[in-house]
Amino acid sequence: MKKLTALILACIMLFALCACGGTDSQKDGAGSSPVPEGKQIPDDAVLDIVVASHPSWPYSDDFKVWQYIRESIGGTLNVTGVPIGDFSTKYSLMMASQDSFPDLIGFQAPSATFSAYCNQGANVALDDYLEYLPDYTKFWDSLPESEQWMREVKKERNGKVYYAPNYGMERSTNVRAWLYRKDIFEKHNLKTPETIDDLYKVSKKLKRLYPDSYPFCIRSGLNTLNGIGSSWKPNFRYNVYYDFENGKFCYGAAEDVMLEVITFFKKMVAEELIPTNFLNIPTTEWEELVTTNRGFIMPEYQVRIDYFNSLTRSNFPEFNLTAMKPPYAENGLGVPMMNKTNFDPIGYGVCNTGDETSIINSMRFINWFYTDEAAELLSWGKEGETYEIKNGERVFILSSEDATPQTLYGMRTIGSYLRVDPEVVDASSSKEQASVTDFILENTYSELDPTLYIRFTEEEQKKISDLNTSISTFVQENISKFILGQRPLSEWKSFREELLELPVDELLAVYESAYESYK
Repeated sequence: MKKLTALILACIMLFALCACGGTDSQKDGAGSSPVPEGKQIPDDAVLDIVVASHPSWPYSDDFKVWQYIRESIGGTLNVTGVPIGDFSTKYSLMMASQDSFPDLIGFQAPSATFSAYCNQGANVALDDYLEYLPDYTKFWDSLPESEQWMREVKKERNGKVYYAPNYGMERSTNVRAWLYRKDIFEKHNLKTPETIDDLYKVSKKLKRLYPDSYPFCIRSGLNTLNGIGSSWKPNFRYNVYYDFENGKFCYGAAEDVMLEVITFFKKMVAEELIPTNFLNIPTTEWEELVTTNRGFIMPEYQVRIDYFNSLTRSNFPEFNLTAMKPPYAENGLGVPMMNKTNFDPIGYGVCNTGDETSIINSMRFINWFYTDEAAELLSWGKEGETYEIKNGERVFILSSEDATPQTLYGMRTIGSYLRVDPEVVDASSSKEQASVTDFILENTYSELDPTLYIRFTEEEQKKISDLNTSISTFVQENISKFILGQRPLSEWKSFREELLELPVDELLAVYESAYESYK
């Protein structure tokens, strides 16, 4: 019944969109009111904007950054912040009828249904309005080939961009690295591990020195394997991943190298060199290990450097968490690299309200975000208001040690940027963290796994969900059992045979077919 209702709703919405003329309506005469000099839209224009509101820096109308945006755009901007926890539900309700569409939606990441709505005509492609996006085009066309992926991953299956891509935050957002306690290593004259075997040996030494510790202090369960998989094989993940060297999708748990990974983790768990409950350890419990000299090496988010250093130095002034080169397995395949995860999922989508004037004004709104003026203003704000010059450098004016440009001014919060000055990312972190950012990125693969950005049709998404129901449960349960010693490694061959009896090939075929549209 639910599927029938959804189908009827989709048909009604599609009919309504067609009746309104969609994006094929005439653009001539749209926006006939004059645009004041220095503004982007007419004084009488009204744009309804919905943005996802992050709990760490919830949207506020009083944010300086939104003051700057309103002053620069002109017209009237009605902005509504929707808590991230409620966003999925609110989004579905908004998109249920064209009458309830806002003009723009600022996402943290578009849901899987975003593509479905694009296919139904509920969103407008930026490519169809490039005459109103000159600065967007100029900026992205000016970037080197090595940075074009940030726009490419935002494309839909038809090759068009419906989700305005962002730039600059990839130096911080979702950056992962191998972190280690430099002070502990220096205190005991230990070398950072170059290989996976070295990692085991140095963990053993640290365990002898700190018996209550778990030297390789990891969390997030099997997801950790997906971040560090290249240490055993380039781009390797335990589930579906793209093998760039051979140009095909693979299922990691079905490969020979998976046994090597499991053998390593099984040994580390058995000797209590990693938390025995790492598969489901609560974050607070993991943080306590790190802050009480019981965890020394961890593949983690780069921002954990500042987090732990600032949190812990009151008790341990010498505490120094920083980045090291990733270790690798000496199996002829492993490389000292991290899998790439550092892409920023924030962006804007323009809804097909049927009002051509509002659509054009929405495009003008987006276009301004890519100007040099916007990049400067939305990254730094204004001197004397949000930052000051100290020793020749810009420094944010913060009211307390706990305050950040996000919490105080709304800088780089969802909906408040699309292009950021990369220098502000480093300026917003400590010099310790900023000093290793280039090093971390140099040791991160440049290719982003397509499984992280492929847009699937509704039919493909359903098929993947159905196929994965049996596959992912079987894989996760058995890998966990192997690592925890609940299933002997002698049964590895049987496990692989059991896995390959499941529709793994069929699942990979869906990914292959969908990815073809991006080539």
